[in-house]
Amino acid sequence: MQESLLHYIWQFQYFNRSNLQTTGGEDLVVFNPGYRNTNAGPDFSNARIRIGNIEWIGNVEIHFHSSGWYDHNHDTDPAYDNVILHVVWAEDKPVNRRDNSNLHTLELRGRVDDALMLRYNNLFRNPEAIPCAATIMSVSDITRLSMFEKAVMSRLENKAMGILAALRVNNNDWEETCYQFLCKNFGFKVNADAFHALSKGLPYKVILKHADKSSQVEGLLFGQAGFLEEEMEDAYFLELKREYKLLSQKFSLQDHKMNKSQWKFLRLRPANFPTIRLAQLAALIVTEKNICSKILEATSYKALVELFSAEQSSYWKHHYLFGQKLESTISSIGKASIDNLIINTAVPLLVAYGKAHDDQHFIDRAVDILQYIPAEENMITRNWSSLGIRCKTSFDTQAAIELYNNFCLRKRCLECNIGASIIRPSLA
Repeated sequence: MQESLLHYIWQFQYFNRSNLQTTGGEDLVVFNPGYRNTNAGPDFSNARIRIGNIEWIGNVEIHFHSSGWYDHNHDTDPAYDNVILHVVWAEDKPVNRRDNSNLHTLELRGRVDDALMLRYNNLFRNPEAIPCAATIMSVSDITRLSMFEKAVMSRLENKAMGILAALRVNNNDWEETCYQFLCKNFGFKVNADAFHALSKGLPYKVILKHADKSSQVEGLLFGQAGFLEEEMEDAYFLELKREYKLLSQKFSLQDHKMNKSQWKFLRLRPANFPTIRLAQLAALIVTEKNICSKILEATSYKALVELFSAEQSSYWKHHYLFGQKLESTISSIGKASIDNLIINTAVPLLVAYGKAHDDQHFIDRAVDILQYIPAEENMITRNWSSLGIRCKTSFDTQAAIELYNNFCLRKRCLECNIGASIIRPSLA
């Protein structure tokens, strides 16, 4: 049994409370179980109980065995001096506080409904990726909807926290921070790390100084990425190489230059080659300049699609690699890729900006935009679909991804409205 189950049972008082007594034989009444503490210190704060004739207000600590009090060194920690009740599954030894006073203990063993324990075990021992796969459709629509909303907001907040952490490193420079996350997302899954490394070695403020000339932006990007080191009789390649040589010396970029081997081409369709993505990124920088400001100004999904729809330069409409010309035309960045950039760059940026400036309008706009983006198609959304839960928009798919990765796979069923609803005792 996980200790989290005891937290759940205590929080919602899912145990037989008739003739409740401490292990010392004193009558116990619980008026308020307290509030769950997710930080350091006792598990529940501000509980209100009565033991014998004395009413207590304070903290509650929970362990599977009472000896956990000593295993976790609570007997020497002043943060636990105000614990008024020790809730355990089984008392294997009496417990004293730091001042050697006896700590009242409630033993839950024998007071929890067998059906609840059975449902708990069925979830936690289920080998399925989604533990509640067999029972999820028995949960009410409102319960599932509330959990999906909770999951999507958790996902957006986590992404926003990452942006705000980078913002602090970048001395509160929103444009530089946006550029770094945009670069990372231009690499999508396969080349995300390489693109992110490129953004760290080639600051946005350097690119902006030459953003009026496409060949100089491409020279900086391709040169810093390590793609201009070969010898080649290709006029455009040689032009970019000359541009990079001059600019890299001007801005002292050589020490941070990448190696071509850091980029992955294997199993990618040519349209997804990092060379094409770099060309598309260059086109966006040349076309839009201050991209962060443009994202924050965009008031709709349509405006963001237009923002990210820049076409790569003419050379990259007929080349996947330097010196290898094609007869056919290479399309500009596709709709699915634009949606991906909006989901992973623009939307989290809006949330981060809203949090940084305490402005809920930016957060509401981010959520609204997600509801206009078509649903993503991937293994996770197909898993949910097979259970009868279909995603209609990216709001749904982002919730599904968060729920799957951070709740289902990690067996956090008790923190999930759906899992908690399945486990809890019936009203009868």
